[in-house]
Formats: sequence, C-alpha cells, structure tokens
Amino acid sequence: MNYLWGGMILIGIVFAGLNGTLPAVTEAALDSAKEAVTLCITMMGVMSFWVGIMKIAEKAGIIDGAAKKMAPCLSFLFPEIPRRHPANRYIATNMIANIFGLGWAATPAGLKAMEELGKLNIERNGQRHAHIATKEMCTFLIINISSLQLIPVNIIAYRGQYGSVNPSVIIGPAILATCVSTLIAVIFCKIMYCKRRSG
Repeated sequence: MNYLWGGMILIGIVFAGLNGTLPAVTEAALDSAKEAVTLCITMMGVMSFWVGIMKIAEKAGIIDGAAKKMAPCLSFLFPEIPRRHPANRYIATNMIANIFGLGWAATPAGLKAMEELGKLNIERNGQRHAHIATKEMCTFLIINISSLQLIPVNIIAYRGQYGSVNPSVIIGPAILATCVSTLIAVIFCKIMYCKRRSG
C-alpha cells in the first residue's frame, strides 16, 4: 500500500513538473494539509463525545447488559466459542460500538477480542498454531468489515464538515446498505462453516 500511494504521489509530481503546473500542485498540497488538520479537529470532537458516551454506558452496565442480550446472536455466529469465554464480551462490545458508528471506540474491543481468540486457539491447538487465523477470527473480521450501523457518525461528521445542509439524511440509506452487507457477510460465514465441517 505504501508503494502504491508513494508511486501515485511521485507520478503526480513528475506529471505536474512536465506540464508546468508544479506551483498548482504545491498550493493544492498545502490547502489539503490545512483541510486535513481542520477535519481532524472536527473528528476529534465527535470521537471524544461518542467514546465518552460509550464509557458512561460501560460504567452504567449498559454494555454488559447488551452483551448478555447478544448471547444468542454470538452463539449463532460463533458456535465454537465457549459461552462464558472473555472473547464474547469483547466481540459484543465491538459490535455495539460499530452499530452506533463508533469505529474508534470499536477498535480496542476488536483487538482484545482477537487477542482472546488467539489464546483460545493456542488452548485448543497448541503453540504451533498460534499464527494461524481460526474460523472464529475470520468470521469476526468479516462481520466487523461488513459493519452494521444504525448511526453512521463518521459520515455525518464528514458531511457536516463539508457544508451539507442535512448531514443526517444518509442514516436511512446507510442502515439499508449495512444491513445488506452484514446479511451477506453472515451468509458467507455460515457457508464457509458448513464447507469446513463437510470437508
């Protein structure tokens, strides 16, 4: 990825140099850098607010309660993870954060979930399988990427930053799109589970 982006930047600079538009490229780069800083400050405020909300929900026991309510769903998606295993709590927390569009808040829980799934893998298969992704890890990653969202906080913040008259108008289409992507992800994971069992 680094080579790809580096190559694109280099090609752009060389092309601008050959066409005599290097000053315009330099000006655009500086404007973009300024815009990136402004956007980061905006997103930092949004992130701080929602991560704070998640922390309050966690302290109030809402996250644990929601994680318990999600137990049937987790059992369906991850049938081979023991019911009381710590990975379930982190997976539930990650999913809840993603549902509310809090990608930043979801990341730490996602990393902890992968860590716990790695420990479970070692317990089952020994140290020599420590670097092999398990079915549960792959399923979690696919469900995470499909990212079911009720409130796409990031996109709303981006739209607000760039002057949208109604930044939240995309909530409906976003729910529909992420429901479809998550449904396809679940179907794919279940098909792969069945293939592995039959194989």
